[in-house]
Amino acid sequence: MTEINDYINNDYKAINSQETIAEVQDFFAEVPYSHFSIVEEGIYIGCISADDVDTFDSDKKVIDYKYTLEGFFARKNMIWLDVLEVFAKNHTNIVPVLDEENNYSGYYELEDIVKFFHETPFLKEQGGIIVIEKSIVDYSMSQVAQIVESNNGKLLGLFVSEADAAKVQITIKIALGSMNEIIQTFRRYNYEIISEHHEDNYLNNLKERSEYLDKYLNI
Repeated sequence: MTEINDYINNDYKAINSQETIAEVQDFFAEVPYSHFSIVEEGIYIGCISADDVDTFDSDKKVIDYKYTLEGFFARKNMIWLDVLEVFAKNHTNIVPVLDEENNYSGYYELEDIVKFFHETPFLKEQGGIIVIEKSIVDYSMSQVAQIVESNNGKLLGLFVSEADAAKVQITIKIALGSMNEIIQTFRRYNYEIISEHHEDNYLNNLKERSEYLDKYLNI
């Protein structure tokens, strides 16, 4: 089974802090990265931004702009969701990887982490997706799981896909179980079904009644 550590990349060596800005500008002209790792005497000191480098004096050295470096990184023992969060929070397409002793180990590329996500059962396994919504003070992840499993459903994963001060939306992927029974149970517990489903008998009945009413009114 592929581990996230298998995606640690060393195709390009970290940039030394003594390199000139001109050399770094040439580097970014050849690679599609938004940032890249900077080391000082072999120790990671931060990431330099490609956008920033364009505005720097090409005759100066990277170390002259140490104050602009961004200090984000991932640990080798981080789970992939935490790594993905580092990417998202820092608006980057590469994340440096450090071991427990803070030694620089290489970097993750966003494309590889997304590829890893695609190999998880949540995306890879066949199943149905339900998106539900409820008041942020009333929802419970344990209740959501219980509703699915009490209807003989098998959960492949669930996560909060949208939230504000009032409501939260939860996306659920289910491998087994009657989708209609699960949907109706969610309604009984006052969850709103955001996604549309062919198996939804409640909505199908409403649609049939609406069509019947339209025909009656048009007679």
